[in-house]
Amino acid sequence: MSRFQAFSADLLQRAGALVEAIDPEALEVIAPEPLQQALGIREFCRLGFGATVPEGAERVGIESDWLERFAKVVGERGRSARRVVRPSNPPLAGVDRLLERELALPNAVYRLCGVAEAWTRYLIFVFRFTALSDEKREGVLKLGINLATGAMLDGTLERLMTRLEAEPETAALFDGIDLPPLWQRERVLDLIRRSLPPRLMSQIEPFAKSLERRLARDETRLYGYHDQLFQETMGRLAAAESDERQRREQQRGEAIEREYRARLDDLRRKYALCVTAAWVQTLEIAMPVQRLELLLRRRKGERLLHLDWNPLARRLEPLPCDFGDPAEHERLVCDDALHLVTPSGLAACAGCGKTYCRACHRKCCPRCGNDADGALASGAGSLLPQRQGLSRPTPQEKCSGRSDSN
Repeated sequence: MSRFQAFSADLLQRAGALVEAIDPEALEVIAPEPLQQALGIREFCRLGFGATVPEGAERVGIESDWLERFAKVVGERGRSARRVVRPSNPPLAGVDRLLERELALPNAVYRLCGVAEAWTRYLIFVFRFTALSDEKREGVLKLGINLATGAMLDGTLERLMTRLEAEPETAALFDGIDLPPLWQRERVLDLIRRSLPPRLMSQIEPFAKSLERRLARDETRLYGYHDQLFQETMGRLAAAESDERQRREQQRGEAIEREYRARLDDLRRKYALCVTAAWVQTLEIAMPVQRLELLLRRRKGERLLHLDWNPLARRLEPLPCDFGDPAEHERLVCDDALHLVTPSGLAACAGCGKTYCRACHRKCCPRCGNDADGALASGAGSLLPQRQGLSRPTPQEKCSGRSDSN
């Protein structure tokens, strides 16, 4: 029995149906009336999941509308879940070498103060995204947050989720376990707003590059066709002897240029890319970790920082980020509040050239008030960078020796 068939059988049984496997790739179902209406099936039916289906069976597959039918049955169930696990969590050895290899702090120093076992709480957010242009791409993206340290689980999440499936679940927390509190909703949303767009860009980058190549190819073909027509028209214009003939050829050249511009706009609308993401599920995980306590020093300032070693993923989680894209590995420490930010969060202002911390001054530069950098660093705007058109002259511009970028 395939995983999809097993899922379908389990869902139907939970919805009150009687289900029996009649061969390795088919189910016989007796469904109650509410389930009949939700799935659009008869009271007694057969469902086939393989390449061939039994006589009288309806084919069920992920390429059909059955996922949408099952979604009506599932409803809001499964939107949130919680797991408590307690894997083996031995003391961590070789911590100094681990920190030298994993930490990237070029403008600060640190000192290891201690390592101890602790409990943490993870929130794993699952998003379904769609990239739509002349073709369609869909996928699932996961974001993981450690609520004790504020770290994103980049490079750790997939291994954690894979090994989590094999761990036995603990029914409840043990006495004396202190979990970090849940974050305020706005804090979680702020981190998702900064973290989701760059990760979506990474997921759809191959698709976007394919669109760019096809757009460039079609623009080149379109330009070549209309340029040839225009050159022929200009040749007849130069050879025309009467004013009436010159006027007609001039009008014909202008019409070719208008048609070229219109078809160019049509092409760009055809290849325009729209990306949407929708939240699907949130999973909360409570588990023990090895917690490292570090003392960061930047000039005369000091800051205590905690990092967790996850025993399931067997990885040290990345440094948290107070502003910018947490997917970047390198962190810089600001002078004023010792914020940990990515290099883009401690860059020079585009207006005055002064370097300032975007976590300390989120809205604008404290010196000149320029807010352009803050809007870009916060992830505002399109999920994809603005696509510039080809620096292609129009037929008329090419003939006259002028070329302007679109």
